[in-house]
Amino acid sequence: MKNLLANIKIKVEEKVYLKDPEGSEKGRDIIKHGILLIDELGLEAFTFKKLAERISSTEATIYRYFESKHMLLSYLISWYWNWLEYRLVFAINNIGSPADRLRIAISILSGRIENDLEFEHVDEATLQRIVVAESAKAYLTKTVDANNKEGFYLSYKRLCKRIADIILEINPDYKYPASLVSTIAESAHYQKFFALHLPSLTNINENGSGGLEDFLTHMAFRAIEK
Repeated sequence: MKNLLANIKIKVEEKVYLKDPEGSEKGRDIIKHGILLIDELGLEAFTFKKLAERISSTEATIYRYFESKHMLLSYLISWYWNWLEYRLVFAINNIGSPADRLRIAISILSGRIENDLEFEHVDEATLQRIVVAESAKAYLTKTVDANNKEGFYLSYKRLCKRIADIILEINPDYKYPASLVSTIAESAHYQKFFALHLPSLTNINENGSGGLEDFLTHMAFRAIEK
C-alpha cells in the first residue's frame, strides 16, 4: 500500500486554504509545525504568532496560506479524512465480502495510527490526537452552514458515504446508514478522549486497546442485522 500511496497527493478542497501549502516548502513547514504546535498547546492557546516564531517566519507569511487558525484546523481535519479514505480504498481493494469491508472500515476509523513516511511533513499520529481533541471545533461554529457550502467538510462526508454504501450492501433496507457511520466515527473520537480524560465515561482504556474496535463493530452489526 505504501508504494501505491507514494504516487498520490492528498488533495484538500480549495476553499479551505488561500494558497495550497503542499505547493511550497514553506507551506509544508506551516503544516508540519502547525500540527506539532496545536497538539502541544491546544487550539485555544495556539496562534499564528507562535507558529511564525516556531518556523522562523512571519505571521504575514502564514496568513497568505490560511486566513485564520480555524481555517488551518479545517485544513488539517480535511487532510486527515482524505488520508483515511485513501487507506480505506486500498485496504478493501479486492475484498468481496461487504461485511469484511465494513469490519476493515471500522478498524481504520478506530485504530491506532502509525506514521506514513510517504508524507514526511505530516505526523499522522499527532494529527489523530488533534482530530480526537479538536475536530468538533471545525464545525461547531456559527459559520458551519457557510463553510459547508464552500466544501469544508466534503472529505468527511465522502468517507462516511463510502462506508454507508457498504452498510447498504449488507442490508439494503437499513434506514440509517449515514447516521450510523457518523455515529461510529464520532464515537471513535469521543471514546478515545474519554479514555484519556474522563475514564468513568468509557470502558476503553487509555491506549485504546480496551475494545474500542470490538465495541464499534458490535454496535454497527447489531444495528444493521436483518
